[in-house]
Amino acid sequence: MKIVLIGPVYPYKGGISHYTGMMYRALKKNNDVSMVSFKLQYPKLLFKKEQRDYENDTFKIEGTDYLINTANPLSWLASAKKINALKPDLVIIQWWHPYFAPCYWSIVRHLKKAKVLFLCHNVFPHERFPMDKWLSRNVLRQGDSFIVHSEQDAIDLQTIIADAKLEKTVLPTFNAFKFENMSCSEAREKLGIGMDKKVILFFGLVREYKGLKYLISAMPLLRKKFGELILLVAGDFVDDKEEYLKLIKDNNLGDIITIYDGYTPDHEVEKFFAACDLVALPYISATQSGIVQIAYGFNKPVVVTNVGGLPEVVLNGKTGYVVEPGNSLAIAEAVQKFFEENRAEEFAHNVKGEEYKYSWDRMSEVVERLWNK
Repeated sequence: MKIVLIGPVYPYKGGISHYTGMMYRALKKNNDVSMVSFKLQYPKLLFKKEQRDYENDTFKIEGTDYLINTANPLSWLASAKKINALKPDLVIIQWWHPYFAPCYWSIVRHLKKAKVLFLCHNVFPHERFPMDKWLSRNVLRQGDSFIVHSEQDAIDLQTIIADAKLEKTVLPTFNAFKFENMSCSEAREKLGIGMDKKVILFFGLVREYKGLKYLISAMPLLRKKFGELILLVAGDFVDDKEEYLKLIKDNNLGDIITIYDGYTPDHEVEKFFAACDLVALPYISATQSGIVQIAYGFNKPVVVTNVGGLPEVVLNGKTGYVVEPGNSLAIAEAVQKFFEENRAEEFAHNVKGEEYKYSWDRMSEVVERLWNK
């Protein structure tokens, strides 16, 4: 196939950028793939934080055309013209927020012969707003086929396109962060953590829907059971950080919770996952999350909540635990069970046994199958 892949890629930050880079490489094995990305992704008025990270070029895709300025309609037409000149069989578009609806709608409307596949990370945004469903419907109905990563997204898509030609498949493993193949002891030495500690990791953007406060509230219960316990929080605070600091202070947890505030550069990711015993995702709502897939890339088990697609990628009692959302006691009980029953080696073995299910080769097969339908 001749494919054009559209989405954020290095130097843009974040999980979808990493995903796009890994997808490009997987598809490139057996196809002629061109990468089209953003000249400007978000105007600074809407996204004040730095959007790019040049510190590590592991996910860099040589030959990427940075064409799309989401705030400039002339660039949308120019992008469509350039894509048409490539004469692709298939155009794959990363979709995750209705902000991109106008530019994607315009680009797709000006494509000539190529089929269009929307890869939906979220059909609707995490934080809903007026007209988001209308915007999503108007752009997504231009697609010929769709890939979603959770049952909830499949349901959401069918509310706006009843006969959508879609495949639901698990999010592939984010396995590209092992730059040094760091051991647990090496990682803990870098972080100043002793090997006698039990270490839980919360990783990624801190937003209300990710439920960090429930994990923090579980820590006093865990402290009573395990004195030598550490919670690492590594992520950029989108919400008011002071709310979380107050919760930590009120529960006298300052000595067992360490916060690494800010975006974690790609080459810094490894030490956090290599150092931890368990990764916690105490979300109160979700579609799916790349954090589980990063954890699996390091053969680390997880504790997740029963929301969105999270329970679809965790074998409860085998690769992690699934608990009810908004329940600090349930989180504490799952973590306690993991450590008391010494499940680390067993769970790591089970995670490794799921490799093909979460492989990028499998994702390439799904893309080819949809194109041939």
